[in-house]
Amino acid sequence: MCCNNRYAEAKEIYAKHGIDTDAVIEKLKSIPVSLHCWQGDDVKGFDQDGPLTGGIQTTGNYMGKARNPEELIADMEEVLSLCPGAKKLNVHACYAIFEEDGFVDRDKIEPRHFKKWVELAKKYNMGIDFNPTFFSHSKVKDGLTLSSPDKATRDFWIAHGKACIRISEYFAKETGVPCVMNIWTGDGYKDIPADRMGPRLRYKESIEAILSEKFDKNLVKPCVESKVFGIGVEAYTVGSAEFALTFAATHDGVLPLMDNGHYHPTEVVSDKIPALLAFFPEIALHITRPIRWDSDHTVLFDDETKEMAKEIVRNDALDRVYMALDYFDASINRIAAWVIGFRSWQRALLLAMLTPNAKFKALQDENKLTELLVAQERVKTLPFGDVWAEYCVRCGAPTDCKLWDKIDEYEKTVLAKRV
Repeated sequence: MCCNNRYAEAKEIYAKHGIDTDAVIEKLKSIPVSLHCWQGDDVKGFDQDGPLTGGIQTTGNYMGKARNPEELIADMEEVLSLCPGAKKLNVHACYAIFEEDGFVDRDKIEPRHFKKWVELAKKYNMGIDFNPTFFSHSKVKDGLTLSSPDKATRDFWIAHGKACIRISEYFAKETGVPCVMNIWTGDGYKDIPADRMGPRLRYKESIEAILSEKFDKNLVKPCVESKVFGIGVEAYTVGSAEFALTFAATHDGVLPLMDNGHYHPTEVVSDKIPALLAFFPEIALHITRPIRWDSDHTVLFDDETKEMAKEIVRNDALDRVYMALDYFDASINRIAAWVIGFRSWQRALLLAMLTPNAKFKALQDENKLTELLVAQERVKTLPFGDVWAEYCVRCGAPTDCKLWDKIDEYEKTVLAKRV
């Protein structure tokens, strides 16, 4: 049974703290979050039948995995109906949809192979973000792609990256929304390498070759994403944090992309966000939940998720940070995983926007740190849940108390029939 709507009282309480909850709700409704297509089929894609490789792994075997483009798109439409707020699509290149002209390899993909994704985006008034797929392919040679010592291997993957630049620009032109194109590879070594510099120099040259493809920088936002390690590349990853950040800082128009699962366990991306915003006009995030490693658990409304959202909001950077989800959980209902993660990030943004950040900053600058701590603790018990429920209602999405019934119904009527 759903709780009563106590929004009017919550609105008055927040007003006493200088927060206009109506204005916050309207603002949040316009902030897009990118929804990743690969949660629905365990990062399988449509262009190969082999295993998932590249230092990543999906665990679990819950019923109802999407088996084809039609099922995946239907599942995403269900997710869109259950999530409040503005969305973008996030698509990997391995999700090319081959129809009348048949299959082509990744170095030959074209915009026409993604027209169904554009149709979906237009149907829901969304933009599209894009990712070249540098994994799960026979031309990943000895675990390497753009950093391979084999020129033919590098050339294949450079051609793939250039094709993805062209597709990204197509997405932006079709939807009217800039496309964030993220470059990430799982290149690395299982044990201590004899040469750390060589692979990174080749990686640098390969990314530069991809970016030599002509594109409109107002339409395509290329990013470079780092990673500390992966399965099978525990000792060394070519695209380390230092490499990716320095590459972005030294190449005009390239954004750093931080995935909060791609760092050492004691590092937090929330602290890195304001550091990068001090130097970059725009940055990008992949939002996940690591447990001991980059395990890509479903995003929850937990402490680090809330801290990341706080740093974006209180630094007035909602229009400077491209936010995308990136996790894949096959141990639970995949629709639920998608929805829980998206709604958790939305909750975190809402909570941050309902915080009297200007007042807190002033207390810090005045060295009134005791008063600051008291005030920070006090706002934790404000009726945030009532504002969240109102936000869901205004977005036409189910409130929390009605969410499970929707997910359960879809599982029984759709997912359970996929055998």
